[in-house]
Amino acid sequence: MTFLGGRRNGPLMVSMVLALLLGFGLARGLNATDELKTHLLLFGEVLNAVQHNYVEEPDNQKLMRGAIDGMLKTLDPHSVYVPPERAERMDENFRGEYSGIGIEFDLRDNAIVVVSPLEGTPAFRLGLRAGDRITEVNNTPLAHGITNEDVFKLLRGPAGSRVEVTIVREGEPTPLHVQIERAPIPIESVPYAYMIRPGVGYVRIIRFSSTTGAELERALETLHEQGMRSLLLDLRSNSGGLLTQAVEVLDQIVPANRLLVQTKGRIPSSNVPYRSTVRPRVTTNEPLVVMIDHGSASASEIVAGAVQDLDRGLVVGMNSFGKGLVQNQIPLGYGGSQGKLLLTIGRYYTPSGRLIQRDYTGKDRESYVEEAYDEDVPPDSVLAKRPQFKTAAGRTVYGGGGIYPDVVLKDGAVLTRPQIDMIQKRAFFPFATRYVSTLHKDRHWTEADFGPAFALSDGEWRQLRSSMTDEGVVVSDSVWTADHDFILWELRMDLVTAANLGRPARYRVLTEKDVQLTAALDLFSQAARLMSLGQTEGRRTRQATPTRHR
Repeated sequence: MTFLGGRRNGPLMVSMVLALLLGFGLARGLNATDELKTHLLLFGEVLNAVQHNYVEEPDNQKLMRGAIDGMLKTLDPHSVYVPPERAERMDENFRGEYSGIGIEFDLRDNAIVVVSPLEGTPAFRLGLRAGDRITEVNNTPLAHGITNEDVFKLLRGPAGSRVEVTIVREGEPTPLHVQIERAPIPIESVPYAYMIRPGVGYVRIIRFSSTTGAELERALETLHEQGMRSLLLDLRSNSGGLLTQAVEVLDQIVPANRLLVQTKGRIPSSNVPYRSTVRPRVTTNEPLVVMIDHGSASASEIVAGAVQDLDRGLVVGMNSFGKGLVQNQIPLGYGGSQGKLLLTIGRYYTPSGRLIQRDYTGKDRESYVEEAYDEDVPPDSVLAKRPQFKTAAGRTVYGGGGIYPDVVLKDGAVLTRPQIDMIQKRAFFPFATRYVSTLHKDRHWTEADFGPAFALSDGEWRQLRSSMTDEGVVVSDSVWTADHDFILWELRMDLVTAANLGRPARYRVLTEKDVQLTAALDLFSQAARLMSLGQTEGRRTRQATPTRHR
């Protein structure tokens, strides 16, 4: 709708809005009654009054977007308008790919600081390093106050196109000028999949994009080849994504012909049961533990809910977000030029029939989201008031407030204020890049070099503290002593990054202090007993169901 960008011709704009709204209502068969016409005319009168009488000339785009947001807020917290810039990023995440040079970056002092070149990308192949400072793009210095969105516009572009960057590198006397040809860059939804213990495979899914099912299939194939006998599926902080990919994931871990999830809504296309299939591809039937937390939502909850209801595995961690609504993406304007509307068109129900949507009545979006993270695991008195359902083996599970885990595992890590300050200011990264590229520039690093036994000399500790001070992180002697282990642990992660050893290597250092993950690894015997119980009940159900011939 091109009229959104206009700032003048107020009466004409009002007439166009009313005509479009009324026409939409009639075209959609919404029975534009006198009541509807009255409300639309009221809206037009208010808009007309603002156009002619407000103390300053109003911004029509803000007026209309405010009206759209206000309308959608009366529906539910997940029906939202997404402006074009955000819609483009959302599309990239769902596609699992964008076109660019392939770096993780930070913004500091009007420069793009390379945190890590992504393996296999143009930036990686051309030798960009962690710590490189991009100061110019196409011979133009970066503007003051540059934002992430500005970086996307500068460095991303059609595959095959070129961009020239000026790099200031530690140890190089003059800036480097590098021309990079953009290429498709995959956005992984399964970035971490490895044998975490002998016989135990670990898979972390961070989103559900169009490639998630295929990524999981490759990960499972590799883990089986490496001798996997148990699987830990980590869905913590996974806010969801495509429902079809949640089904794809379940289809690889649930026996055939089981109801996985069902959607129900007002329009016929929103009423769909999804069942597991007989797959010729990779599947897994090992004991399964699924990890969730307050940030696990939507598609993550579909996976965790089905695993729990079918007694396929053990769901552990903290209760999930509680999103049981399904949205359609509706492009707005020509080719989606005006963004997208995410509109709730149905609710989804787990195999036991439960709706896990959390109550949102009387809450604005901000408080609704905050409540999910503030709430601790609900006590028995709260659970007793929620709708109760039975799993395949007869265990009690609950609706109305996310997925309640079979085993509660709390995150025992509580950061102090100085530790948070160190992390937010990336206090260790400059020293890590100098350590790798200057202090030990001729050494070939491996992941094992930065393992738990890694240590700094007294002189290197002093250099690290001096570097942190230069970054604006000043800590007292008492904090320096008390946080010695924390500082070394964080530094090891940045050293792995600076040495271009890859994100999985950094992640393995990170998980050394993951108390939830460590506790979850001790639950596979319980998961195996539960799976055996679920399989027995599943066989009984199938045997009791008469076969119909047509």
